[in-house]
Amino acid sequence: MDIDGTITENGGGRIHLDALEALRRLTVMGHNVIYVTGRSSVEGFLLSVFGGTTKIAVGENGGCITLGSNDHILLGKIDECKSAFDMIKSNIDNVKEKCVFPRMTEVVLERTFDLDLARKLLSEKNISVELSDSQYAYHINSSGVNKGTGFTKIMEKLSISRDDVIAIGDSATDIPLFKIAKTSIALGNASDQVKSEANMVVSASAGDGVLEALDKLAPILSKI
Repeated sequence: MDIDGTITENGGGRIHLDALEALRRLTVMGHNVIYVTGRSSVEGFLLSVFGGTTKIAVGENGGCITLGSNDHILLGKIDECKSAFDMIKSNIDNVKEKCVFPRMTEVVLERTFDLDLARKLLSEKNISVELSDSQYAYHINSSGVNKGTGFTKIMEKLSISRDDVIAIGDSATDIPLFKIAKTSIALGNASDQVKSEANMVVSASAGDGVLEALDKLAPILSKI
């Protein structure tokens, strides 16, 4: 489950409480409800603790997994992301970091510049990192790190098969997660590109879209 634009009500990050309650009920039923987010994994983990869902979070677009208050798995390398940031900032105007919770594996930027231009620059300099747009921010991650690779580690740890995974999201950063899930659902506020990568699309947006998706999935989710 993505967080921003998926279970949030607005750009300020306020949680859609009815959607959270529905996810808590799924957890009580015996399902794992795991946040896979562009936010820090600590934020996702705290949401799981206070919200009553499975206490695991994949954050930083797959770069960091948090399993406990001081139990983190780092899949990305922040030093190479910082080097890429320095290169972009030195060559493109109006590039600045976003004020976010501390990151362990990525650099987060304000959405104030041309992302394709930055990608072209890094390619010309042979700097291999991932540049992505979560709609919440731009993210610099280590090459090969994304929500799909991050969640694959959780699948291995919990012996989860692809057939058991349902992914719900709204942004391009959710597409790698869609690709490893048997069932993928794009919300109404997703772009056409994201919707084309999902095998189910709901009309409602954000938290209301999550409730619509869970309603459609009820026959499957009621079976444990």
